[in-house]
Amino acid sequence: MRFAYWLDEAERIRGFEFSGHAGFGEDGQDIVCAGVSALSIAAANGLEYFLNVPPLAKDGEGFLTCRIELASLEELDNAQWILRTLLLGVESIQDAYGKEYVMIEQRRWTPC
Repeated sequence: MRFAYWLDEAERIRGFEFSGHAGFGEDGQDIVCAGVSALSIAAANGLEYFLNVPPLAKDGEGFLTCRIELASLEELDNAQWILRTLLLGVESIQDAYGKEYVMIEQRRWTPC
């Protein structure tokens, strides 16, 4: 499974995505995949609930992307609580199960 997140010039997380399957267990029984998926979905839902302008989100089988395109600086700063917690959670899963199951990639933010 690949988990990627985008940092802007001020080192704020502006979006994230996960794709693929971890391959730790059988389909429907993979706790690594389930953990990253649950954290990502909870973060996207939290951002949608707390931001005045919801993030751009797309999901599908083994895929979720979430990007904050339109937010005030104050909202963006507040969203960091959710996004940094997400990243900490995914890093913890990677530490527990290994980089062969969860690959984390940091990218530079470019607005759509």
